[in-house]
Amino acid sequence: MSIHGDDAYDLGHTAAGWTGTAVATLGSGLCALGVITTWKALVFAGSGVLVLALLIAWALHLAGWGKPSGPRPVEQWDWRARDTSAREGHPDCLGCRLAGRQGARRTHSTAAVEPAESDFQIPDSTLA
Repeated sequence: MSIHGDDAYDLGHTAAGWTGTAVATLGSGLCALGVITTWKALVFAGSGVLVLALLIAWALHLAGWGKPSGPRPVEQWDWRARDTSAREGHPDCLGCRLAGRQGARRTHSTAAVEPAESDFQIPDSTLA
């Protein structure tokens, strides 16, 4: 068993993620309370807070407090680390494209892929 930060995975904890999650939890709670009390205004207020959570997380991501797709270098795993590549835009990031940041497009490797070895045989299905 390992403690967070000691494992080999970039879990993606960022200031944008934590803030967006906290505000969305508040919005979900307001919606739930509105459903329980049957007060429509509270449901609409909670829905508004949910939209606000989305906008806050997006703005923080664009400001560099989020993370690009995929694993980051180990020195950037701390949730307080700022993403220095956010200004140009992240490759294949919908949020960055919506903000007009193109970023470098991710190019897919054209290297030949060898099939994995398998005991499975495909029978010849030609008719005689």
